[in-house]
Amino acid sequence: MATRRAGQHGAGQGSGGQGASSVHIRHFNQRLILQRLRRLGEASRADLARAAGLTNTAVGEIIKQLEQAGLVRTLGKKHEGNRGQPATMLALDPRGAYAIGVRLDRTRIETALTDLGGNVLSHVTHDRTLPAPGETVELLREDIARMVKLVPATRRQRITGVGVARPDNLGSWLTELDLPAETFAPWNSTAFSPALSQACGLPVIEENDGTAAAIAELFHGQGRSVDDFLYVFIGPAIGGGLVLGGQCVRGTNGNAGDIGMIPVGPSTLASAVRPGQSDILLGRASLNALRRHLRFAGAEHVALDDLASAEAPVLEWLDDCVDALCAPLLTARALLDVPAVVVDSDLPPDWTDRLIAAAAPVLAARVAEARTPPVLLRGSFGAMAGALGAATLPLFLHFGPGASNIGTASLAMGGHLTSTGSQEGDPYALLVA
Repeated sequence: MATRRAGQHGAGQGSGGQGASSVHIRHFNQRLILQRLRRLGEASRADLARAAGLTNTAVGEIIKQLEQAGLVRTLGKKHEGNRGQPATMLALDPRGAYAIGVRLDRTRIETALTDLGGNVLSHVTHDRTLPAPGETVELLREDIARMVKLVPATRRQRITGVGVARPDNLGSWLTELDLPAETFAPWNSTAFSPALSQACGLPVIEENDGTAAAIAELFHGQGRSVDDFLYVFIGPAIGGGLVLGGQCVRGTNGNAGDIGMIPVGPSTLASAVRPGQSDILLGRASLNALRRHLRFAGAEHVALDDLASAEAPVLEWLDDCVDALCAPLLTARALLDVPAVVVDSDLPPDWTDRLIAAAAPVLAARVAEARTPPVLLRGSFGAMAGALGAATLPLFLHFGPGASNIGTASLAMGGHLTSTGSQEGDPYALLVA
């Protein structure tokens, strides 16, 4: 069955003449109002009309549709200023939709249940080397089944699907990551999402983990106030995503913003892997590089939440990480003209803050004449970014303007993200025809 999704042109911006049907225009405007309401937190109809560039009459009709669909709720009356009647304030209804996210990494599996408001309702982590695809499907089937049962039975039709966030080419770059090739080789030839969809009975949408985490930041984090940024996440490897004009940019193969592939100079750390060719950022600015350096320093059993106990080697890695990051970030600033870089990581929050604080003056010192370095912003979700990003994929696909290109390859391959019917309040029936 085919999925029809709203396009990237807003009726409020005069784009209806591009062949978009009235259904597409209505769906886009519904998504636009949901986005503006998400950004504002709570708003009156007049607030939303100003924010979306639509008439009060149009917004009133859209709000009526969204309330009927159970996606928007009324908070009550509030005076705006000292004059006039109090305005009815509105907000997203978190219970309007749910999604399940799966973050697959080479050494961790996470599953999370979230609602439309981005609240994490349940989270399960398996810290282990990623098993074979078939075993992983069975493990996730059990996790997903438990999370489905946490949603009230009367609202389970509002589970929009399962998002999967994982690194592209799991069987590659293992020399830089100091991992055994034979463990991950099967993943490069496995159609994982169709198998998971069949096992759990839900539609599955897949994106690389950097793009998924960037979508979470766009949907629930810094993207509420910043429209253009490069997103960088330092986990076992390093990945990223790109947001321009308030929309996530995938690129031809879904790898836009994949900063980890950028060539960098050699590390000065004695523990560094020497791949026999130009280093790439992934080999230096990653937690696997940190782990390798801790082993070299005789501190291999230090946990991430106890990095202060091995502060000297951690700071050596941090300096090398910052040195490796600066040229790619300045390159992104020059090529893309993005004013901000959002940095997040699996590190404890205070260490992410220390990394950002160390990088800012280095960027300022190295930026070209007559240019300014990007502003470094702290990511919103830390170690939860990957799982929340995965769970945001189905929600973003259904309710985010400009989401028509997200996860397309995975849907074509094995997803069946389609209308589930015309039940009253079904989010599919409202925003997907």
